[in-house]
Amino acid sequence: MLPADPEILDIVIQNDANKFPEDDNQWLKSIIIKGDSKQGSRRLRIQKVPRIFRESEENQNCFDPLVVSIGPYHRGKPKLQLMEEHKPAMARLYVNNNLEMLAELYKKVLKVAKAARECYTDEDEDSIREFNHKEFARMMFLDGCFVLQFIYCCANNKRKDLQMKNNIAASVQRDLFLLENQLPFLVLKELMSLRFSEEEWKNIFGNFISQIRGPPLKYSRKEKLNNFASGKNAPDDQLVHLEVDVDEPAHLLELFRRQLIDKSAFAVLPRSCGDWSSYRSAKELNAVGIHFRRSKTRQLTDIKFRSMYLTAILNLPPITIDDSTRSMFLNMVAYEACPDSPDDFGVSSYICFMDALIDHAEDVKELRSKGILFNMLGSDQQVANLFNDIADNLVPNPYAFAVVKDRIEKHYKNKINIWLAEWLHAHFTSPWTVLAFLGASLALALSVFQAFPKLLPKSML
Repeated sequence: MLPADPEILDIVIQNDANKFPEDDNQWLKSIIIKGDSKQGSRRLRIQKVPRIFRESEENQNCFDPLVVSIGPYHRGKPKLQLMEEHKPAMARLYVNNNLEMLAELYKKVLKVAKAARECYTDEDEDSIREFNHKEFARMMFLDGCFVLQFIYCCANNKRKDLQMKNNIAASVQRDLFLLENQLPFLVLKELMSLRFSEEEWKNIFGNFISQIRGPPLKYSRKEKLNNFASGKNAPDDQLVHLEVDVDEPAHLLELFRRQLIDKSAFAVLPRSCGDWSSYRSAKELNAVGIHFRRSKTRQLTDIKFRSMYLTAILNLPPITIDDSTRSMFLNMVAYEACPDSPDDFGVSSYICFMDALIDHAEDVKELRSKGILFNMLGSDQQVANLFNDIADNLVPNPYAFAVVKDRIEKHYKNKINIWLAEWLHAHFTSPWTVLAFLGASLALALSVFQAFPKLLPKSML
């Protein structure tokens, strides 16, 4: 690697056999110097939505806030002004009208304001330049207090303290998870430092995220006894273990995404796994004896496949589909597509996997009947369209669910499995056909038993 010291670079270039004009010398040095400085600089962590995601008409309204602006990117829009007037009241509630605490928290934000400013991308510099240092710090302070007070009230069932109608509160919750509507987590951490202990705010964030992911799953008595005997809580219980100590998240959206993705799920691709070249819908898989069951957690990576002689089980995480689902998914996959974001493409891979399973309303109906999809959006076709639309232009992690895909493909191509599944599907489509088969088998057995003595020689009787 060439040294980054300008004087040494001059010597290197001058000693080269090829002589360059001065402007070329400066250009060559700038490549090394800028590259070296980039390696030591703080990475930009709050990106703008990549243009490709905004080009779709269906996605136009999924990236911009409806009622509240957080951070500089959407600040000043007229439709968001009403909530700007409400932010001081939220800050007052956050400190319980304690002026001394308010001042101390503002001092903490002033100290990290410069670092927070560097977290925003420079592709749209005007949205950052229009704020001087004090204006930017005040924005970080009020927006941070607003976010934390909202989360605190939701997590502790104190929504009345928000002084918002339910529809406005739902829109605020949706706006807090937009990629361009984020605060650097270091600001939130400073604002939490005097109000809550680390354990307290982890529980607050955990309860808030649990509410968004959906109500706790119900477990069978056998599962509860097994968990109790092993000293474990029920899987996917109310408590969410937040990863904020070892690797601090960039912002709230990344913190939420971490609770949906298990990094260990995307291990190195096993050599025995081939490409999942044929995509099968849920209805097609069910026809060849693959049945669907709900996973034990809501993590999007909790997808497993078990194959047996007469049938196979594909476990999928339960998920609620409502008006905010499209926006939530799109902002997470947009974040995954940004430079410097996590490179596992976990949410993108999950959506591509589900897109392969869902083509039409019948596929949604099959998954819905098994408690995997909870449709609060509208018709089953709307849910199918949602996954099909979001999956456009997504590139999944090639290692994601590789073993599951390989096992599904092997089961699907096994002629014996297909023949058995088709025979069972044709003759045992309901409990009544099963009872009829058992009754016919019993009658046949009785007939053989009654006829057996008549077939024996008289000497044996």
